[in-house]
Amino acid sequence: MSDPAASGPVTIALDAMGGDRAPAMVLEGAEIARTHHPDVHFLIVGDEALIAPLLAKRPALAAVSTIRHTADVITNEDKPSTALRSGRNSSMRLAIDAVAAGEAQCVVSAGNTGALMATAKIVFKTLPGIDRPAIASFFPTLRGESVMLDLGANIECDAENLVQFAIMGSVFAKAVLGLVDPTVGLLNVGSEALKGPDAVRDAAARLRELEFPGRFEGFVEGDDIPAGKVDVVVTDGFSGNIALKTAEGTAKLYATWLRHAFRSSWLASLGYLLARGAFRRLRHRTDPRQYNGALFLGLNGICVKSHGGTDGEGFAHAIDVGVDLVIHGFNDKVKQEFSRFEGNRNGDDAASTASPTAPIGIEQPQ
Repeated sequence: MSDPAASGPVTIALDAMGGDRAPAMVLEGAEIARTHHPDVHFLIVGDEALIAPLLAKRPALAAVSTIRHTADVITNEDKPSTALRSGRNSSMRLAIDAVAAGEAQCVVSAGNTGALMATAKIVFKTLPGIDRPAIASFFPTLRGESVMLDLGANIECDAENLVQFAIMGSVFAKAVLGLVDPTVGLLNVGSEALKGPDAVRDAAARLRELEFPGRFEGFVEGDDIPAGKVDVVVTDGFSGNIALKTAEGTAKLYATWLRHAFRSSWLASLGYLLARGAFRRLRHRTDPRQYNGALFLGLNGICVKSHGGTDGEGFAHAIDVGVDLVIHGFNDKVKQEFSRFEGNRNGDDAASTASPTAPIGIEQPQ
């Protein structure tokens, strides 16, 4: 399936029952997103008895929305295997099916991450040339925003997986962040060429030789991520998830310390009042809702995962991500890049086989 960005209005399928405060949070987010994208339509999938009264209070949203009823819900406690086996009529599955059937161009859900990934992979399949999908999202840095992947879909990755992530991450950065020539780095324990596991070093060797929609800058370390040293940080899901959760925990720690410091004395409280505007801007800059919306890259259909505990504003940002990807024909661009990548790789392999004097030392992806 392709992204029919220019063929008509964009329709987003919403899993209305996913998330801690669904369906109210989902409808609130859709209403906010509608103000950003007035031409977007919504297919709202879930329990009509709960959705309809809430939608009636939002006439502008109701005018561009259709409800698809189902009482079945996949909970956060359900295992992916359970969701696949018994969740065929769930709000999550029907929203994904709507994209597969061409009724919508993107699905957004704040539901069970494992179930969403498993179901989307089964229904959409992966794009040509991609072995595994990856979870990608935004990361705040001193230079603005960067893209990081994988954030938990693949605990172990080989060099080929990391190369594929680099290509997908570059296309993602170009489509959503508007970067012309995104820089790419592989997360490692040091910047030296001999450091790190074999898969990371092999992936670096291949990326140095490849022509892809980005500029490979070599290895990056953990402290390079918030510094914004590169636009796209590539790693396996194990390391990526740990890095993300560590950053989130550190941000909460400093926010708590800051609150305690300003409450420690009347003079400190006065200082807060004097600097209140600056702290308001800081709070907005570090607001996790501004970075909500992780994409399952590599699937033959656009699926955006919202944080389950977010509010309407955060969910609206996840919808914004999905709309941007549809409008920019994201999946078609990924297909084009991988087609070009495969062509270059096959040409290199043929040249290497034909010429006994071809240079040796860079292992080609198999």
